[in-house]
Amino acid sequence: MLILPHYQIGNQIYESINSLVYRGLRKKDNQPVILKMLKQDYPTPAELARHRQGYEIISHFNLPGIIKTYGIEKYQNTLVIVLEDFGGESFKQIMTNRPLTVKEFLPFAVQIANILGNIHAANIIHKDINPSNIVVNPETKFLKIIDFGIASRLPRENPTLKNPDQLEGTLAYLSPEQTGRINRSMDYRTDLYSLGVTFYELLTGQLPFDATDAMELVHCHIAKIPTPVCDVNLDVPPIISDIVLKLLAKNAEDRYQSAFGLKADLEKVQKNLTGFQNLSGFSFDLAQNDFSGKLQIPQKLYGRDNEVNTLLQAFERVSLGKTEMMLVAGYSGVGKTALVREIHKPMTSKRGYFAAGKFDQFQKNIPYSAITQAFNEFCHYLLMENASILAVWQTKILNAVGNNGQIIIDVIPDLELANVGWATSFCCPPFETEGGQQKDVAHPTIKRRYIKWRPHTN
Repeated sequence: MLILPHYQIGNQIYESINSLVYRGLRKKDNQPVILKMLKQDYPTPAELARHRQGYEIISHFNLPGIIKTYGIEKYQNTLVIVLEDFGGESFKQIMTNRPLTVKEFLPFAVQIANILGNIHAANIIHKDINPSNIVVNPETKFLKIIDFGIASRLPRENPTLKNPDQLEGTLAYLSPEQTGRINRSMDYRTDLYSLGVTFYELLTGQLPFDATDAMELVHCHIAKIPTPVCDVNLDVPPIISDIVLKLLAKNAEDRYQSAFGLKADLEKVQKNLTGFQNLSGFSFDLAQNDFSGKLQIPQKLYGRDNEVNTLLQAFERVSLGKTEMMLVAGYSGVGKTALVREIHKPMTSKRGYFAAGKFDQFQKNIPYSAITQAFNEFCHYLLMENASILAVWQTKILNAVGNNGQIIIDVIPDLELANVGWATSFCCPPFETEGGQQKDVAHPTIKRRYIKWRPHTN
């Protein structure tokens, strides 16, 4: 039970994988507050830093649509953020019984678009827009956006390729670029995609993609076109469905370029909502007032169509069971890395791993540096898999390596971590330990380095 000296703790109102949220009162003035703390008894320094970052970002805002902070308290080994309590509940809780009607949805959607536009104008990317992070007061109908724990002040980020279960944010709402698998950097337009998923759920009561497997869900975000909202919920007019689908465009350049442009279209629809029937045939060209305040250069790869097709054709052949090697050569800065990473998309659909190595001009003195780099990265992906998949890979690697385990580990050190409980069968028995070394019984004069195999426990 949470106990803070200056606060009276009430009931727990929310629990996620990482945090616990309580309602309470500040004792000195009986001010209602929300107390958010990390769930782990011993959070890592990275988790604590992220928690504090969320507090610092919110504390610098002075916007009516952003939850306010009252302070941050140290509690045992963790931190507790003290937030305002304006009597709100999340849309996730509101939608438990039914989706929103069009008349309910439009005023809320306009508010959300306006708040998100102000967040982006302050050069903040939220990165976790979803119904759980949008709260509304049922009486006043006033909205606020919460949870800036993974928000970024950078105008653009390059997400790293990770196991889907390790990605920042809520996987069902992530944009294609936020998955790190489409060779594109991420900017504020990732929030607009997440908002599109949120709108879809508010209007239909379901997510645009029904997938239980994490990798399958990532592939849906990257390549699958969702069923239009108006086909799922017949009460939703086509114009609103078109707005949601524009937000859900796979390429950031095809979405709205600002939340204020989205707001303008929503307001235009709202003004024509004199009666539900009037919207059934109402339409207009979207994004007429959609102007970005930031210079965004398209991230499409130009002039490399033939080379990309060659890579993709090779990938298709390999995915059928063949083995091939391709080498990409060229001067520094001509785009070799960008070209190779174009196979991210098809690789995701085939549930493949992408590991890259580069022969760097400053590492010419290190033999096999690019190969070592690529296979070490591959080992990191294996370590992010569950125990059953890791066990399959261990068996494959053991069968392939045979008695050459230590030789391979000398070149690819992380392979030792990826293989839990490797046996000393890699050494040629019989051996006897002698002073930290192993002595070949058949050849007593030969001493070999003692190999200590230990399981990876992280």
